[in-house]
Amino acid sequence: MATQRAMRSEWVFQAVSGAIARSQSYLLGEQYDEGYWWGELESNPTMEAEYLLMTYFLEQVDPERWRKLTNQILRCQREDGSWGQYYQAPGDVSTSVECYFALKLGGVSPERPEMRKARDFILSRGGVPATRMFTKIWLSLFGQWDWRGTPVMPPELIFLPKWFPVNIYEFSSWARATIVPMLIILSQRPSKKIPAEASIDELFPAPRDQIDYSLAKPPGTLGWAPALYWLDRLLRIYESLPIKPARNIAVRRSAQWVLEHQEADGSWGGIQPPWVYSLIALKHLGYPKEHPAIQKGLDGFNAFTIDDVDACRVQACVSPVWDTCLVLLALQESDLADGHPAADKATRWLISKQIRRGGDWQVKNPQAEPGGWAFEFHNDLYPDIDDAAEVLIALHNATLPGIEDAQRREAVRVGVDWVLSMQSKEGGWAAFDKDNTLSLIAKIPFADFGETLDPPSADVTAHVLEMLGKLGYTKSHPAVERGWKFLRKEQEDEGPWFGRWGVNYIYGTSAVLMAMEAIGEDMSEPYIGQAVDWLVEKQNDDGGWGETCGSYVDFSMAGVGPSTPSQTAWALLGLLSAGALDHPALTRGAQYLVQSQLEDGSWDEPYYTGTGFPGYGIGKKPEKLPGEGQRGHQGLDMSAGFMINYHMYRNCWPLMALGRYRRLTALTTPDQKERV
Repeated sequence: MATQRAMRSEWVFQAVSGAIARSQSYLLGEQYDEGYWWGELESNPTMEAEYLLMTYFLEQVDPERWRKLTNQILRCQREDGSWGQYYQAPGDVSTSVECYFALKLGGVSPERPEMRKARDFILSRGGVPATRMFTKIWLSLFGQWDWRGTPVMPPELIFLPKWFPVNIYEFSSWARATIVPMLIILSQRPSKKIPAEASIDELFPAPRDQIDYSLAKPPGTLGWAPALYWLDRLLRIYESLPIKPARNIAVRRSAQWVLEHQEADGSWGGIQPPWVYSLIALKHLGYPKEHPAIQKGLDGFNAFTIDDVDACRVQACVSPVWDTCLVLLALQESDLADGHPAADKATRWLISKQIRRGGDWQVKNPQAEPGGWAFEFHNDLYPDIDDAAEVLIALHNATLPGIEDAQRREAVRVGVDWVLSMQSKEGGWAAFDKDNTLSLIAKIPFADFGETLDPPSADVTAHVLEMLGKLGYTKSHPAVERGWKFLRKEQEDEGPWFGRWGVNYIYGTSAVLMAMEAIGEDMSEPYIGQAVDWLVEKQNDDGGWGETCGSYVDFSMAGVGPSTPSQTAWALLGLLSAGALDHPALTRGAQYLVQSQLEDGSWDEPYYTGTGFPGYGIGKKPEKLPGEGQRGHQGLDMSAGFMINYHMYRNCWPLMALGRYRRLTALTTPDQKERV
């Protein structure tokens, strides 16, 4: 064993240290002058399609931008004519309809081979009637779907008080910011005329006057879904009344809420869906394009778009705080020299982004002092617990000269207090709110896409516990003990943990193992060994690990997929935390990362390993997946999901894993560690 370790130690310092040095050099070269890192957040081509449609509705058409948008949409088309939700996903009919309509409105001839193939695919999947509700709402805005085929959401819902069982604050933060402008849109039912040649009648399986526009009735007579279906029917009667005394006041109050929730960068919630719907709602209500909210909203989209000579990519969100703290952690783990200027700049920038003002999270947590961090440059109303936890670890590891270090310590103190205050009743932590778990919200006819709730998850809870453990908290602390119990309850029978915000079981399992080590858990416990065995079993023949997004809709695919740098790094971090230092899987995984590294020190990763929405509606893994034909069923196309390729993941996580691997397995003393 000693000889084996010595041989491994020599290899570590030759191969792994070389990979670490190249990766550090690459990342240091990618840092912005202000001190942050920021990689592209890639999602799916509905971003480009909906941006094009929005600018048409707002009468803000830029022919050059449209040319680039249509080029990008065409670039993303699959061989079968479809467009999909993630890399190598089967085609999705809703995404394909939105892309086809945007292309046609953008002037692409329907006789082009790409459009013919798209039509064939869409009709083979049932055409426009088979699309999700949000797609139908987009089509209704341009007269391509009948508003009768959309849910009723009266703006009077804005009057329901916070103490009422159902109110806008029972929706997740992202759904809430989308619902409020949608109250205006669904009640006002605006329609923007388009040229006759842009119509998409050819995507209907029958003449449009023969289409059944009624909402599908859920099976059974008991439960929330049937009750909400009949409530929708009653609301339609209310909508038909000639006089609705509170309607104008409700619309004005909804518009005021929208205006009050716009962020400094022009966005709403820092994400695309509420942003586009808010601008559409304000435009329909008569706000001129010169109005500060609309002008700021349009200008802000520029930061979300990535232009090249012939194409334009629209990001659903931007992730500079998340990217910066993860890169800083990776540099720290890989022994970047103390006081390195890049690390100090990043530390200062992260401190400057701490949010010290209130937000929607205070509705259920009114006594806490603000102190979190958001995902984006500007999203002060919605600080993110996950971001805050990782930022706090990075700040705890850092030092700054003189009085600045006192400011760093104060930021950590306030941040930890805020995170502790956000613990949910179940013992875990969610992303943006506490106790956002009212399941009936997910049963409304509107909710056939994404997640309407933000319940606590294993991965966010694990990141919080890891942060607390690194700051000296142990299992004897009440919050840690409750979090530990939550994680123990969430473990799957086979050993792994579900990943809500990363793909998927590899992500969740790694996060929990790192948390358990940090809080001082006995890593020889059988449940830890079970998780280790599961990770080892899932290692690919090439030494790496991978997991497809399809594991969210087919649980038999858990931990199964082509190897990726980020998922391999997660598996290594989990095994290292579990103490499996002599396991051959570790060396094979490190070899995979070293051998797959590119010459410039980066890694390539086309696969999507980040998660926005699994598409369950309830925001967490269901006990049983719906079968085909049942409400909420998804195939591998993940029609209700939203998956992400964080371009920074491919670089920060491998560096973090290799740095920790070198430190824990190389049998060195601190003065032998290589530094840059």
